[in-house]
Amino acid sequence: MSQVDYKQYIEVNAEIRFGKPVIKGTRITVYDVLQWLASGMSHEEITSDFPQLSENEILACLAYAANKERIIKVA
Repeated sequence: MSQVDYKQYIEVNAEIRFGKPVIKGTRITVYDVLQWLASGMSHEEITSDFPQLSENEILACLAYAANKERIIKVA
């Protein structure tokens, strides 16, 4: 199984949510999605509550977070 290319689904725009990474075409941040997952919401619950989100967009948030973690440099 290949990882979703988060760049297809996530954008950073200084004029939307103060430049935080968001799902393209929405004001839903990557942080929002990660918080919902961390609180125990399933993918199905998230897409039910936010029908504008797709499974791939949720996976893109996880891929974005994984990539960000991979590139963090430790001093």
